[in-house]
Amino acid sequence: MTASTAVLPAVARSRPGRTELGMISINDRVVEKMAARAAIEIPDAGAAASRFLGRSMAGASALGARQTSLTGLPKTSADVDGSRVILDLSISVRWPASVPEVTDAVREHVRSRVGELTGLTVTEVSISVTALVTQLPAPPRVH
Repeated sequence: MTASTAVLPAVARSRPGRTELGMISINDRVVEKMAARAAIEIPDAGAAASRFLGRSMAGASALGARQTSLTGLPKTSADVDGSRVILDLSISVRWPASVPEVTDAVREHVRSRVGELTGLTVTEVSISVTALVTQLPAPPRVH
């Protein structure tokens, strides 16, 4: 009795656009959510500071606006054009982390994760740092 070896054809990764089975398109909003999730995978990056009329609002939490946090999702926008995407992120950075190091890490991680998850080519990742998080909230108390 001889053992036969079956050779399976390599499965090609699906890329957005036209395939032999039809059209694949990924909405901008889906890419934005993926980019935001990827950004917070970097420990020193988090949600952007609250803004009003284009200005960062210190103490906005007293007015009911969301607080700057390292656990919240950053603001993102994506422009998907065929198989290419341009991303814009607004983040906060933990003090005293190096802003250039954190933004470089976020940029490379977001670029690779979005490309890996969507098959899109990320051509640009613009990052605005809107706040430094100097005070982290106390951990919740267990009763």
